[in-house]
Amino acid sequence: MKKSLNYVNFDLAYNLGLKLCEEIKRKDSENIATLDSLGRVLSKDIVCIKNLPSFNNSAMDGYAIRVEDLKKSLKIEDTIFAGDKREFKEPKSEYCYKIMTGASVPDFVDLVVPYELCESLENEVKFTKDLKRGSNIRLKGEEHKIGEILLKKGDKIDSSLISLLVSQGVKELEVYKKLNIAIISSGNELKEPWEEASEEEIYNINSFFIKSFLEENYFSSSYLGVVPDNLEKSIEFIKKLENYDVIITSGGVSMGDADFLAKAFLDCGLEVTFHGVNLKPGRAMMLGKLKNSLVLALPGNPLANAINSHIFLLPLLKKLQGETKFNHDFIECKNSKDFGVKLDRVEAVLGFVENGKFQATKDNKYGSAMISLLYLSNSIALTSGKSALIKDSDTIKVLPFIKKYIENRVDFLN
Repeated sequence: MKKSLNYVNFDLAYNLGLKLCEEIKRKDSENIATLDSLGRVLSKDIVCIKNLPSFNNSAMDGYAIRVEDLKKSLKIEDTIFAGDKREFKEPKSEYCYKIMTGASVPDFVDLVVPYELCESLENEVKFTKDLKRGSNIRLKGEEHKIGEILLKKGDKIDSSLISLLVSQGVKELEVYKKLNIAIISSGNELKEPWEEASEEEIYNINSFFIKSFLEENYFSSSYLGVVPDNLEKSIEFIKKLENYDVIITSGGVSMGDADFLAKAFLDCGLEVTFHGVNLKPGRAMMLGKLKNSLVLALPGNPLANAINSHIFLLPLLKKLQGETKFNHDFIECKNSKDFGVKLDRVEAVLGFVENGKFQATKDNKYGSAMISLLYLSNSIALTSGKSALIKDSDTIKVLPFIKKYIENRVDFLN
């Protein structure tokens, strides 16, 4: 194996990863209860089986009248409540019905006049404005009609979609089975949080970040421990991972003298898609396929590990899980203060977006091992590599990743 990484272009690495996902056989589907489906991905279309709304109903509290009665003062025949099962006959010309929001609108009613557009007289009501036929009436099927596709295969279920499904009386859904994800780390210097760590040892930040990051994004995973920096033991460990859909590692692939993990994966039959990305930070990353498992070896540096998890890991898992909306939703922001970057390399710059403006964390002058930078940031700006200076008021491409606000934030960022 070469002692240096064969860096690939950032965009190429991203696209190669998505292409590799298409080669991995997707897991089978399963039926689950709708109320347990948050974060799951539909494996078949959902068709409308009940008109939405299912009957003509009032959008306001007011008066149900005929259009020709708008200029008249009318007496109130009765009140139509939501859920009323009574049949209401067409009233005489000098009468109308009071009606509540959501109540069924009889066929003879042309429009509903809200209370605020009426003038109450003694035992009568008078309408003060002209309204069009159909005003404030929600028509049967105007939102969705029977036979229409409500949700598509590949849609990820959130609370808004659950409300739509419940409106149809859908009790169960067919969704893709969850990915079976393994997380491992490498390095004899690593200690788990429940162990004592000497000054020469470090705690296993990466695996616990990855696991919690996946949970934030509705992915389950199993943490399997630290693989010793020993080639034979690494090979033995990897051979036990063949039943996982995704294997995520951190560290051990930068080709240092003690980085055995990449060699161990190759000896086990890993087909490498790329090994190294032209990205700062985050160059030491490897992607490949081991039988029918996707293997993503993330950098050992905690900051680079976290950045590459946001940029590469998340869209790969979304696509592999069957989601159709897997690409990042970048936003364009105005930069608020000059900061320097590397030429000829995509640079991931941590920062904070507020009121449409991006401010680089600590003016992009920080060490790649600083852990607290992630807490102080809510987005990543990706540079083009064509300029060494991002100027004040330049438009930049930003990936938001955390919705949060920090007290006295500017004191931390500068």
